[in-house]
Amino acid sequence: MSGGDGDNSYSTNSLLQKKVLSKAKPVLVKNTKGMMINLNFPNYIKVADLGCATGENTFLTMAEIVNTINVLCQQCNQKPPEIDCCLNDLPDNDFNTTFKFVPFFNKRVKSKRLCFVSGVPGSFYSRLFPRKSLHFVHSSYSLHWLSKVPKGLEKNSSSVYITTSSPPNAYKAYLNQFQSDFKSFLEMRSEEMVSNGRMVLTFIGRKTLDDPLHRDCCHFWTLLSTSLRDLVYEGLVSASKVDSFNIPFYDPSKEEVMEMIRNEGSFEINDLEIHGFELGLSNHDEDYMLHSQISKAGQREANCIRAVSESMLVADFGVDIMDTLFKKFAYHVSQHASCTNKTTVTLVVSLIRK
Repeated sequence: MSGGDGDNSYSTNSLLQKKVLSKAKPVLVKNTKGMMINLNFPNYIKVADLGCATGENTFLTMAEIVNTINVLCQQCNQKPPEIDCCLNDLPDNDFNTTFKFVPFFNKRVKSKRLCFVSGVPGSFYSRLFPRKSLHFVHSSYSLHWLSKVPKGLEKNSSSVYITTSSPPNAYKAYLNQFQSDFKSFLEMRSEEMVSNGRMVLTFIGRKTLDDPLHRDCCHFWTLLSTSLRDLVYEGLVSASKVDSFNIPFYDPSKEEVMEMIRNEGSFEINDLEIHGFELGLSNHDEDYMLHSQISKAGQREANCIRAVSESMLVADFGVDIMDTLFKKFAYHVSQHASCTNKTTVTLVVSLIRK
């Protein structure tokens, strides 16, 4: 994610992720309460937010968990626990910007019981914590990111991700990488979590379709592919670079997620919800929007996608084309304002450690 707090930073352009947290809040609160009751109100709780990125969103979640625990303890006449709040992301994540929001977190916590905030750098596809030390795990909009670009995508040219025109083996390559990564994630957490601990995971998924290659015309990676091809036509980017670039991302179906959880075997599925995906124009009807409103919505979507993908794009294409690329992206979003057949959804799943 793009660090800092500038115009193109993740911290500035993560309103979508904030909305997703709001939609997942009932599942988060329900499972926080269930964890405390099933563990018989322990005097110490360790909570981890995996893939915390940068900005205030991670502290919205942590404050919700802490406040839910404290209110429940008050209602049940129990002493509130000390809470260890661990924020995890990759080592090159901008933790400095995130920690600037600790005062924001302290203001949102209604009780002044002891909370300890720490950073835990590392991939959540590996071990991060001691055995049986975690009571509650949260991860929002992180698990759709793969540990690496899948192998075998040489023929998936002119597109950064899966499209209807992709070869059949492209879907299989992405699915295999997701299965490998998600299995590792579940295995690592099964070692780190106590029995009856809880996880609430939220990530981008897709509606079940007969064609697993299908992504709608306004899918954000489809629009990015179109924008990159525009730059090829204009001579700003070589076709070979675009053909060799792929995003390490996968949007699983509900069925694929459930199958992986059941096959790994360490967790029981407690909740699984599907919500509409809100990005850019998703909440608006083109017939009731002015052109300027459509343009602004397209720019918001472009800013959001830029914040999460720019570092990967710069590594392959350089920084000079970024402004032009995302102007193209915003334009293509506005051209698809009437798209209603959206395949992208948000999946919210809660799990109980057996």
